[in-house]
Amino acid sequence: MTSHTAAINADQPNSPAVTDNNVLDNGVDLATMFDPYFRPDANTIVCGALDEKKVAALAEAGVELVINLQPNDELSFDEAAAVAQAGMHYEHLPINGVADLKQLKILAFDNILRQHHGKKIAMHCGSGNRVGAAIALRAGWLRGRKMDTAMERGRSHGLTKLEDEVYKRLLVPR
Repeated sequence: MTSHTAAINADQPNSPAVTDNNVLDNGVDLATMFDPYFRPDANTIVCGALDEKKVAALAEAGVELVINLQPNDELSFDEAAAVAQAGMHYEHLPINGVADLKQLKILAFDNILRQHHGKKIAMHCGSGNRVGAAIALRAGWLRGRKMDTAMERGRSHGLTKLEDEVYKRLLVPR
């Protein structure tokens, strides 16, 4: 069983063992198309920047929503139009680095995730790092998770370079 599959099965203890992410993704092997690629659970994909080919692959894999955390100046094509044309819903919540890791931004992120609960979602930024940071802060600030749990949640969603900053922010009660 791959590490991606283990994470999926860990979140769904009563589900049958999944031996291949391709089963979850209509035969599309997303792990070979995306770098970085994180699969914290069956309905969540975290990756880096998209292009037209990657948008098409996500749609083919059954993704219903794309959440883009990249600011406009990082985008190389009209992502909103490409996602809509592929038949998926699109949410854009730019996080422009550490300065945007504030509670209001995380509340907006939480609102998007709550509105689309249960749907297959692809979240991305340039590397997955901002997605991981937002997930960790959401877990700690809004869900009341303990520090270790919030940080692990963030790492499973791509948190790397922002780890120290997220840790410091989680130390401050919200």
